Amino acid sequence: MLVYSYSLVPDNATRIELAYNGSREDLDPYVPADHRPVGSNTSTFGALAHLLKASLGSGVLAMPHAFKNAGLVVGSVGTLFIGLICCHVIHVLVKTSQQLCVELKRPALGYADTCDLVFQHGPKPIRKFAPFVRELADWALALTHAGACCVYTVVIAESFRQVSIAYDGPAWSVTIYCALTLIVLIPLTQISKLKYLVPFSALANVVWLVSISISLYYCLKDQPAISERNLAASITGLPTFISTCLFAMEGIGVVMPIENEMTKPHRFLGYSGVLNIAMAIVAIMYGFVGFCGYLKFGETVRGSLTLNLPQDEVLAQAAKLMVACVMLLSFALIYYVPVDVIWRKLYHRIPSSNHTWSIAGLRLVGTIVLVGIACAIPRLELFLELVGAICLSIMGLLLPVVVETVYRWNKDISLCSFTVLKNILIGVFSIVAMVSGVTFAIIGIIENL
Repeated sequence: MLVYSYSLVPDNATRIELAYNGSREDLDPYVPADHRPVGSNTSTFGALAHLLKASLGSGVLAMPHAFKNAGLVVGSVGTLFIGLICCHVIHVLVKTSQQLCVELKRPALGYADTCDLVFQHGPKPIRKFAPFVRELADWALALTHAGACCVYTVVIAESFRQVSIAYDGPAWSVTIYCALTLIVLIPLTQISKLKYLVPFSALANVVWLVSISISLYYCLKDQPAISERNLAASITGLPTFISTCLFAMEGIGVVMPIENEMTKPHRFLGYSGVLNIAMAIVAIMYGFVGFCGYLKFGETVRGSLTLNLPQDEVLAQAAKLMVACVMLLSFALIYYVPVDVIWRKLYHRIPSSNHTWSIAGLRLVGTIVLVGIACAIPRLELFLELVGAICLSIMGLLLPVVVETVYRWNKDISLCSFTVLKNILIGVFSIVAMVSGVTFAIIGIIENL
C-alpha cells in the first residue's frame, strides 16, 4: 500500500495523509461543497445578504447607549477595534471548520460540531474535554438567544407603553406591559415550522429598515455641537461599552449555518470575501448610528434608540410600533435556538408518542420563563451588558481562539508562535471583558431591584 501526503490548504497549515488503495478517487482532494445537500444552494451574494440581515438587527439600536459609556472618539475607535476582533475570530473559526471538513471528509460542520471534533482529534491530554466543550458551545449559544428574547420583550413592552401614554392610554409599568406580551408570544412561539414565519420575516425586514430610517432622521435633525458631548467617558464605562458592542455586533451564531449553505464556501473568507465585506458594513453602520444617536440625545439616551424618539410626533410613535412588531416576530425566530438546544438534550428521554405535547409544553414554559425574567428586570441596558459579557465573550471570542490553537497545535504552531501569543491576548481580553462586564451588570441589577 502506497502512502501519499497532500497539502490541501494554501498556507500548508493542514497536512492530510491519504492512503492509496489503487483507486484514483482516493488521490483527489476532498471538496466539502461537492458533497453538500442539494438544498445548500446559497449564492455568494445571498450569503452576504443573510449575514447582513442577521447582523444588522436589534443591536444597532443599542449602539448610542454604548457610545454613552465610551464617548464619541473612544466609541468610534472602539467600535472599529471590536469589529476587527470579531471579524478575525469568526475568520479563524470558519477556517478551522473548513480545514476540519477536508481532513475528516465532512460536507459541513456547525459551531458545536467544530469545537467537539477539534478536541476529539487534538492532543491526547485534552481529548477528554471534547464533550464539555460541545456542551459549553451549545449552552452559550442557547443563553445568548434566550437573553436576546428578554431584550426584545423589554423593547416591545417599553415601546407600547410609550405609545399608550402618548395617546392617553393606560400608563401601566413596564413590568405589566412585559406580561401582556404573553398574549401574542405564547401562540406565536407554538409555531413549529419556520417556513410558516418566512412571509412575516420578509415583511419584518422591510418594516425594520423603515423604522431605522425614521430613527436616523430624528438623530440627524437639529444635532447639537460635538463639544457638548464627551469625547472620552470614564474608564468605568468601558466594560459596559464592550459588552453592549459584543451583543450588538457579534453574529457568530449564524455564521456557520450561512457558510454551510453556500455553493462556493471558499468565497466566504479572503480579503474580498463575504465575511470581510459584511463586517466592514456592520462596523461602519453601527459606528455611524452610535455616533449620531449619542450626539443627538447625549446622557439621556436609552438602551434602544427608538425609546428616545419624541412623544408628540406621529412619525416617531409609528417607528416605535414598527420596532415592537418586528421584535415580536424576531422573538419567535430566535426562540428556536434555545428550544432546539434543550430539546436535543431531552427528546431521547421522552416516549416518541409524547413528543408533540412535550415540545409544545417546552415552548410554553420557556416563553413564560423568559418573559418572567424580563418582568423581573425591566432595564434593557442591564440585559445587554449581561448577555454580551457572559455569552458572547465565551462564544464569540474565547472558544474560537481556543479551538484554533488546539487544532493547529503541533502542526504549524508551538508555544512561542505568533498565533498562540495573539490568541492568548484575545483570550485574556475576552475573560477581562466577561468578568468586568458581569460585575458591573450585577451591580446595576442589584441597584435597580
